[in-house]
Amino acid sequence: MEGFNFSKYKPEAEKSKFEQLLDLFMQLLPYTNGDAAETLRWMMELDKQFHLTGKDYGMGDFIQDLKDNGYLKEDPVQGDFTLTSKSEQSLRQRSLEEIFSKLKKSKSGEHLTKKPGQGDEISPDTRNYQFGDKLEQIDFTESIRSAQINHGLDQFSLEEKDLQIRETDFKAQTSTVLMIDISHSMILYGEDRITPAKKVAMALSELITSKYPKDTLDIVVFGNDAWTVEIKDLPYLKVGPYHTNTVAGIELAMDILRRRKNANKKIFMITDGKPTCLKIGGRYYKNAFGLDRKITNRCINLAVQCKKLKIDITTFMIASDPYLQQFVTEFTEANNGKAYFASLDNLGAFIFKDFESGKQRRIYD
Repeated sequence: MEGFNFSKYKPEAEKSKFEQLLDLFMQLLPYTNGDAAETLRWMMELDKQFHLTGKDYGMGDFIQDLKDNGYLKEDPVQGDFTLTSKSEQSLRQRSLEEIFSKLKKSKSGEHLTKKPGQGDEISPDTRNYQFGDKLEQIDFTESIRSAQINHGLDQFSLEEKDLQIRETDFKAQTSTVLMIDISHSMILYGEDRITPAKKVAMALSELITSKYPKDTLDIVVFGNDAWTVEIKDLPYLKVGPYHTNTVAGIELAMDILRRRKNANKKIFMITDGKPTCLKIGGRYYKNAFGLDRKITNRCINLAVQCKKLKIDITTFMIASDPYLQQFVTEFTEANNGKAYFASLDNLGAFIFKDFESGKQRRIYD
């Protein structure tokens, strides 16, 4: 009779004090817009309240370890602290891990198309040989097995009808533009919407550069105007005293995607859903009171243009006002795209599931 087997308990190795403080340092950095000195000041205050350090390891030791391990550099003249490229990459990796830890287990995607052929990814399926198939497509193990079944071991022979072809699938390359709203409304009413958006952008950039190196990702931020930022600049993004020029953001995203050679083109837009600004010539047309039809019409016209160019727009709206949802509905229908009314804590999960699978159900058909 089988009973219980007992073994000596081996606890997981406890993190060092430096590793524990590094985790906290990295969690705080997005909230300070990548300001290392401000983050350290926050940690000093937390240390006073929660006693993060002790007599054997103080904040001075931690700062020195940050410099020694390549996370921080100090201006010898001014004494200012700045992040290194190692810190920026660590932020992206941690954001990626944080978002994926929230995802339910699901089959991982590789942007696979449904078209079989001479592609990149080996399929588990085989079929009989057809004229025109290439030699490297033949699965000889399955072909010999087929010959044994067809002819037996005593009179073994390998004929054309025994040959089995291993299917391969194409991996679709995708060009993505991630649009991030940095208008003032992204921090209104005491709700920090920009930090989750930055974390998603950092995680998505890390995913694409590490797992899909043939894909492209461009980051567009939009306020009164729109401009691109580099991946390395993401931790330092700040909300400005801007209105929301959604039109400028979409126009810039379209210009970028027109230059991309990939057939699959996507725009992911993170916004509170309320466009309030246009630039007409050298003048800004602004109206923050409700929805201005002059502005929203331009947005919807661009959605239609994107549809004609086969550019899918997925909108992640982080506001719940019914009249804004109505606008997003109209905008989404014009593009035949998708829309998610996402809360800040599940924004990353929505974006990654959509990006990875490409098969999320349409909210508006």
